[in-house]
Amino acid sequence: MSNNTDKMHEACGIYGVFSREKMDVAKYIYYGLYALQHRGQESAGIVTTDGSNFRSYIGMGLVPVVFNNESIFKDLSGNIGIGHTRYSTTGSSNLSNAQPIISNTPFGTVALAHNGNLTNISELKKEIKKKRYAFKGNSDSEVIGALLSFSRQKDLVSAITSVLKKLKGSFSIVIMTNNKVIAVRDPNGIRPLCIGKFDASFIVSSETCGLDILGAEFVREVMPGEMIIIDKKGIRSEIWKKSKDPAVCVFEFIYFARPDSVMNDRSLYHARVDMGRILAKEHPVVADYVIPVPDSGNPAAIGFASKSKIPFSDVLVKNRYVGRTFIQPTQEIRELGVKLKLNPIKQVIKGKEIVLVDDSVVRGTTSRQIVKLLKDAGAKKVHMRVASPPIIGTCHYGIDMATKKELVATNRSIEQIRKFLGADSLGYLSLEGLKEAIAIPNSPMCMGCLNLKYLA
Repeated sequence: MSNNTDKMHEACGIYGVFSREKMDVAKYIYYGLYALQHRGQESAGIVTTDGSNFRSYIGMGLVPVVFNNESIFKDLSGNIGIGHTRYSTTGSSNLSNAQPIISNTPFGTVALAHNGNLTNISELKKEIKKKRYAFKGNSDSEVIGALLSFSRQKDLVSAITSVLKKLKGSFSIVIMTNNKVIAVRDPNGIRPLCIGKFDASFIVSSETCGLDILGAEFVREVMPGEMIIIDKKGIRSEIWKKSKDPAVCVFEFIYFARPDSVMNDRSLYHARVDMGRILAKEHPVVADYVIPVPDSGNPAAIGFASKSKIPFSDVLVKNRYVGRTFIQPTQEIRELGVKLKLNPIKQVIKGKEIVLVDDSVVRGTTSRQIVKLLKDAGAKKVHMRVASPPIIGTCHYGIDMATKKELVATNRSIEQIRKFLGADSLGYLSLEGLKEAIAIPNSPMCMGCLNLKYLA
């Protein structure tokens, strides 16, 4: 199955609802997952409980494809529930790796959903296999559940804390029992997680857009190294590990999270517009139009146009009904895939100089095809502007991307990249410009893929 291989891909979206009233929360979780669909499109699942029995429904595909019948929700009764949308990083794309996963523990049955990537997965699997555990799939999320099932701690919270201290890498996790929802975040806070309130319900969501869809009130973010416990008594917090170096993934701000979300009290839309404004200041150009690579390049292009005073024009028309294809991804099919997704308005482009703005460039293959598409449509010149610094390293913490040798910016100068893309000029946002645009003082970011300075 092919994908847009010239973009990074997030790991997952997680969601949880605890209602203190006798109400079924499955549909609320469904809408929350719908809002988080951009974080994972391979599988979706919901697990609920009425305080006695767990009920689950998990399938492959987009949220509305999996939950395509009203009767599904009748079978998901319960006032507590969690949900998950998956994009695989560790573990293949099949139903055995779909989430939430359900595990039997000494403290009762639990369900969990995980966003992130464990870097010590091989070591942990060896420990579990010694206990003759039979893995159903090959995801790192199942490892977390297996560790809980073998815990010898006195209670569930202690067991979770003990397991968390064994994990290395990135993780935001939501865990459900018959009477509570528990949300945790790794000590660096690499992957996002927030808390909301809706009537008599508490919600945890990967992003604030998952709260907005229900009209829920944003309470706050789960802090790095924090555990949130929600039950009928309310909500309480424990610090399971003190955070020394909080470092949210910078690509949450550049690309992953929806622009209508808020992280670290910063509007992602405004951060991306400011990336475009600073990019225009750093790499000015004379042209007739500024156009975005839709949709992720839109805010930066708006910012670039505002600063440069060059008119913004949305002349790359996106076909929003093109999904993934099962056709083998030959070069010919890849080129056709770009034409299926994007079509330029030739009457506007012909004879004009264009500034093409995108949020990031990974391999450069799609950017190269779009530049060619615009020139074939009659553009006189195409000036490529990228609203992030060059990606020069891979990610260790849950982002699916090219190998280092496939990255267009590895071992290439800016001029060499320009020639590869076929652009008439090329400019990347600087690291300093990126930090200025994100504008969160005293809040370090993980920028390992941009500066090769990875977290310990």
